[in-house]
Amino acid sequence: MNALTPPAHADVLAAAARLRGRLLRTPMLRHPLLDELAGGTVLVKPEPLQRTGSFKLRGATNAILRLSPEQRAAGVVTHSSGNHGQAVACAAAAEGLSALIAMPRDAPAIKVESTRRWGAEITFFDRAGTDRNALALELARRTGRTLVPPFDHPDVIAGQGSVALELIEDARAAGLTLDALAVCTGGGGLVAGCALAAEGASPGTQVWAVEPEGWDDTRRSLAAGERLSADGQGSLLCDSLLSLAPGELTFAVNRARLTGGVAVSEAEVFRAMRFAFEALKVVVEPGGAVALAAVLAGRIPARGRTVGVVLSGGNVDPAVFARALTA
Repeated sequence: MNALTPPAHADVLAAAARLRGRLLRTPMLRHPLLDELAGGTVLVKPEPLQRTGSFKLRGATNAILRLSPEQRAAGVVTHSSGNHGQAVACAAAAEGLSALIAMPRDAPAIKVESTRRWGAEITFFDRAGTDRNALALELARRTGRTLVPPFDHPDVIAGQGSVALELIEDARAAGLTLDALAVCTGGGGLVAGCALAAEGASPGTQVWAVEPEGWDDTRRSLAAGERLSADGQGSLLCDSLLSLAPGELTFAVNRARLTGGVAVSEAEVFRAMRFAFEALKVVVEPGGAVALAAVLAGRIPARGRTVGVVLSGGNVDPAVFARALTA
C-alpha cells in the first residue's frame, strides 16, 4: 500500500492487530438518560480516555510503526492544531524517534504543553494565510524527516479505523448491532477509517460525518459528489475540526461509503460537552463532542435504533470548558 492508495478494510484489521497492546482499548459507555433523550440505544466510544486524550494516537502510531529503519533514524514531522501533534510526539517517543511539530500560534495552550512534554520540537505558524500542508512538506524536505499527515495518509486512516472495530466488537458482545455510527469529522481520516471498519465488520451500519457549522466541507462535498471547501466563516470553537476541505484519500473512501453529513451549532456542542461531563463523567473538547451533539439534537435518526457515538478527544482549554458548563 503506497501513500496514494486508499486503504481497505483489510488494512484496518492489520492496523488493529499492530496496535494491540500498544494503546488503551477505550470502553463502551451507556447511560439511561442518553437512551431516553435519543429515543434509542446509544453506545459511546470515549476516546478522551486514550493516551494523549484523543483517537489520534491510533493513526500516528500505526504510521510510525510502518516506517523503514532509515526513516526512523531521520525522525518525523507533521502539522497540527494539537491532537495529532501530541499523538505523533507520543508515538515517536515510544519508538525512540525525534519529532518536529508545526502548530498554529493560537493553538490551545494545553495542547502545546502536552506536545512539548513528549519531547517534540515545536515550530509555530500563523493559522490565517499559512498553507500548513506546504509548510510541513518544506520542513520534511529541509530536515530529511518523514511527514506523518494528520489525516490524508493510508496508514493514518487505517489506524483510526480501530476505533470503530472496537465499538462494533463491544456492541456485539452486548448482543447489539449498530444501525448507525456518528463520527466527529475534520479532514475525514477518522470517519474514513470507521467507514472501512464498518464495511467489513458491520456492513449494515450507516456511518455519518458530523462537523461544526461553517466548517462542514465533508457534508457539502458528499452532497455535491466532489471535494468542496467550507466557507470557513463558522465559530473557531471546534479548533480540532477546522479543515477547509476533505483530503483526497479520505474523500475517496468517504464518498462511496458514508450515509451523509450533518453540521451542529456552537450551542449544541456546548450542550453535548455539558452532558458528557454530567452524565458520562467524561471531559470532552468541542471538536470531540460534535457527534454526540448531533445525536442529542436529533440530527441523526436514533429513535428505535442502536447508534454509536465517537467522542474523539478531550484536550479542552479550561476556560472553554468553563463556558460549556455555564452556557
